[in-house]
Amino acid sequence: MATGEMAETSRNTDPGELEPGQALTAGGRLSIARRVEPERPKLPFTPGQLARLDEALTLSTRTTGLEFAVYLGDLGEDTRERAEQIHAELGHRAPSGVLIAVSPAQRQVEVVTGEYSHRRVPDRACNLAVMNMVASFKEGDLIEGLISALRMLSDTAGTDFESGHE
Repeated sequence: MATGEMAETSRNTDPGELEPGQALTAGGRLSIARRVEPERPKLPFTPGQLARLDEALTLSTRTTGLEFAVYLGDLGEDTRERAEQIHAELGHRAPSGVLIAVSPAQRQVEVVTGEYSHRRVPDRACNLAVMNMVASFKEGDLIEGLISALRMLSDTAGTDFESGHE
């Protein structure tokens, strides 16, 4: 992105003395163009925190055989409906999916389970995980809340071997 400005100059300005991005107009004004870098949005996690979250997701999915996923962002007016739509986007993995959807700006948390995963991760376990996340979030620790919830939910689900599901 660039921005420009006009500056008054004397008629004695030599065009050879101009810096890059400057031009002398026919009316005797100095036109100056500067490159402006837009401020990048601040990410909620550091690379190290993202690595920890990825490891927790991978471990939860691998040990349970369920498809764990985390969504962080705005969930719109009907947070539950939007979370269910995101869960459905897991496609063929949705029946064994467990989605943790968090909208920090709205102060909303939703846990959505699929048809199969619901049998291994009941509502009570989801509610306990949400209460645990909320406690961490109130302390300003988003990443620990998510990782702790993943551990709680995967511990409840047990291993894929225990479930008899292949």
